[in-house]
Order: sequence, then structure tokens, then C-alpha cells
Amino acid sequence: MYISIRDETVYGANYTTLAEGLQDLEIEGVELWVRRDYTIPSLKQPSSVRLSINSQSDIARLKAEASQEGIKIAALCMGTNFNSELRDQEVNWVKSTIEASDALQIPVVRIDAIMHNEDSLPLDERMNIVADGICRCLEATSSSSVDLGIENHGFQGNDPLFLHGILNKVRSERLGLTLDSGNFYWRGWPLHKVYDIFAEFAQFVKHTHLKNIRYPDDIRETQREMGYEYGKYVCPIHEGDIDHSRYISILKNADYTRDLCLEDESLGKYSTEVRQHNLRESAKTFRGFLR
Repeated sequence: MYISIRDETVYGANYTTLAEGLQDLEIEGVELWVRRDYTIPSLKQPSSVRLSINSQSDIARLKAEASQEGIKIAALCMGTNFNSELRDQEVNWVKSTIEASDALQIPVVRIDAIMHNEDSLPLDERMNIVADGICRCLEATSSSSVDLGIENHGFQGNDPLFLHGILNKVRSERLGLTLDSGNFYWRGWPLHKVYDIFAEFAQFVKHTHLKNIRYPDDIRETQREMGYEYGKYVCPIHEGDIDHSRYISILKNADYTRDLCLEDESLGKYSTEVRQHNLRESAKTFRGFLR
């Protein structure tokens, strides 16, 4: 395992470029967000400079930047919506992202569990819609070895029944989870149950996101409403209730060897100096866990 970080987290800490941020934080890997215009950020230029995943020259440029800076591109990240009215376009977007990942030797693409109108549809219908979309993406890239990691994200994505349903309906070695360490806790599950869910899904993990929350002692082990005062209690990754050494041990026991991707959603509470300090401390903490 090794440490990576989301590109949006680096920009959220007000670094000018991804290369600058990763060097300062002593982090070797990065996850890149794929916009719906099929672009991703440069590693060495400001965030306004975008590269097309459909351009061979841009892919070559990104590959050269990664080699020059010693950066691993750990994953590409997509905000998919498999209940879109334009489902063919959604599948084509994922297909292009998988093809770019192949070209860049990126092992996994993060996809989203959240979809349009998910709160108004019964569970089985929601599972069928998402499973069908994922199957279409996998079939369109049947010669690829790139995995898809569906994140436990939002209302349905943090429901173990939904996640098991998707995995069982798709039944592909290329589909697993982007296991976000903070999202089950955000969903309202008591802290002890969060670790149980980690263990339940560890064998399916293809990728990770790491965040944390620090709730008052008297509610950590209670069932809370979804997203309960998240803005108030979200905290630096190394300071929250979730014991990430325990999370990592669960992943190790399941033979997970890929990146641990930092996603600090507390940055907005702090000045630039403190944001960068917190990320350095989180990276340092996780390097210690891995040692």
C-alpha cells in the first residue's frame, strides 16, 4: 500500500499545481477527477489547464509529467449517474475513461453510487438500474484489465444491502468498491458497526478514500440521522473517531495492496497554512501506519 491524495484536496489546500502539492506533502500518488467534458488536470500546470482523455497527445503529455515528477496516478474518479436520461452518453464517458486508464496504466476508475431520483425508487429497481449501467460499461471494455470501484457514497451507496445487490447482480472480478472510510459513519451507523462493515466488504476493495469525523462521545455509538451535523464535526483525517490503523489492518487481511487516498473535507474550516499543515500531518500519520 502507498499514500495518494485526491486532486481536489490538493487544490483545496491552495497549492498551485498537483506536483507542487504532492512534493510538499511527500505523497507519491494522486487521483484525478474526470469532468464530463472528458478532461483531467495537468500534473505540472495550474488547475485551469485541462488535458483530454480522448487525445493521444494529451495522454502522452500526462504520462511524461508523471514520469518526470515521480508521481503515480492511482485512479481516475468519475461522478457517474446511471439513472441519467442520457444513459448511452454515460456509458461512453466511462468507456473513454477506462480506455485512458489502460493507456496510462491506471488500475482502477472510481464510479458513483449516487443517481438521479434514487430516493423515489424501490431498492430492487435502483440496484437493477445501476447494475445494468455497470454491466454495459464492462462489456464495452471487455478486453481491459481496469477495475471499477463503486464508492459507498450518498444514501444508497452507504446501504450494505444496495452494495451487495450490485456486486451480486454484476458478478465481475473487475467490479468492487472504492471504500470510503468516513462515509458509513456519515450515513449514521454507530462507530462499532462501521468497522464491521469495513470487514464485510474488504475482500471487494479496489480503491479507497479516507476522511474522518469527530463526534461527541455520547453519540459515537448511536444511530444518527444521515449526515448529522457533518459540517460541524468533519475533521482532519488523523484526528477523528475512525481508527485508520484498524481500517488498514482490515484491508491488509484482505490482501489489498493499492493506494490509501486522502480526502480531507474539513479544509474549508482553516486557513491555507493550517490546511497544508493538516494534510502533512495526515500523510505523516499514514506513512507511520504503513511502516
